[in-house]
Amino acid sequence: MSLSPFDSALYARLFGDAEVAALFSDSAEVRAMMLVLGTLAGVQGRAGVFPEASGAFLDRAMREGLIDAGALAEATGRNGVTVPGLVAALRISVQAPEHAQYLHWGATSQDIQDTGLMLRLRRVLEVMEGRLAQVLSALADLAAAHAETPQAARTYGQVAVPSGFGALVATWGAPLLDHHRDLGDLRARALAVSLSGAAGTGTMIGPDPATIRAGVARALDLPDPGTSWHAERHRFQRIAAWMTGCATAAGKIGEDLLRLSRSEVAELGFAASGASSTMPQKQNPVAASTLVALHRFSVAQQSALMSAAHGEARDGAAWFTEWLALPQLIAASGKALAVLAELIPALVVDADAMRARVEDPLGLIHAETLSFALAAVLPRAEAQAVVKSLAAKALATGTPLPDLIRAAHPDAALPELAPEATMGAAPAEARAFAKAVRAHLT
Repeated sequence: MSLSPFDSALYARLFGDAEVAALFSDSAEVRAMMLVLGTLAGVQGRAGVFPEASGAFLDRAMREGLIDAGALAEATGRNGVTVPGLVAALRISVQAPEHAQYLHWGATSQDIQDTGLMLRLRRVLEVMEGRLAQVLSALADLAAAHAETPQAARTYGQVAVPSGFGALVATWGAPLLDHHRDLGDLRARALAVSLSGAAGTGTMIGPDPATIRAGVARALDLPDPGTSWHAERHRFQRIAAWMTGCATAAGKIGEDLLRLSRSEVAELGFAASGASSTMPQKQNPVAASTLVALHRFSVAQQSALMSAAHGEARDGAAWFTEWLALPQLIAASGKALAVLAELIPALVVDADAMRARVEDPLGLIHAETLSFALAAVLPRAEAQAVVKSLAAKALATGTPLPDLIRAAHPDAALPELAPEATMGAAPAEARAFAKAVRAHLT
């Protein structure tokens, strides 16, 4: 087992996500921080904080320069933060001390690192948005195709009442649709520039720190928070909660797929499945199991982030906790959506098996419906007790429950119990979900 399965060569196909991993590579982090440093210098130069020519030089140099992230390891280990070593290396690499002296003027390491992370998180949300759209489109197609497919609803692991497979798919997709709809608000409320100086006062950034911060925000196309937020981390927590919500929705789908693909149920199957090393007959639900595992892992990372309350004006230990947990959470959530995008279109639906379970010869799945029908001639509580007693008799004798009720209460008018007549609102819910998705994505 590797230290991190997310960037392991051995587990690359199971947990790896090259698109997300690229955004959390050392080089991506360094490039993002260099962009922030250069942008800040350019804004400060134009504002007259120091010579405009120096600001323009540094802005250009930070976009063109190259820094070996590995060479910063010793300084990072010593300082507990990446920026001091990075700035020192950049001042040497630009070979222009008259300009380099103004690099990182008045800002603090957390400003540069947090803003650089925000740039990468913006791209992460774009990736997640595309994957969510792909998943939702596949779920909408599946729900619409099976709006009229009868299926037994299950509660507490037991067959409950007739429903429809399309309605189940709609319950899978509803939270994901909400998450896709929430992205605009999430970007507006969670993404932001950080530029507050050593302890949130911005004193050394320039004579008008708020104007400098607004200028950097415009240049980086990030929202201006209008305040210091070094120790106020709700922005990262919002993003983390959104990511965990996506992973949780995917985990619910995984849990249902595991149950419905069990050998003794076999209502769903997979176009691609895993093999056992010793049992040739098995088709292991690897993708569904991956979804469940990623959900559980995401919740653990979310818990770590929620525990990291930042004390005082800045808090190193809480900040380090974010470094450990947030990338792992995003890797898990991103991979969950990638797995779903491949898995949903490849599901094999056995509509006959679903229908057969609704058409249980004993009719026990209709017990609720029959109890309400019997309530037309008996008090409700008595009708319920009678049906419960007769259900036990049906199991004991093999006599269908509707036949037992007709024999005991010939005056009761029993309803049509064909699967299509007992699905209730399930078809409408499936179609409504498909319609909502298509309207939202167009």
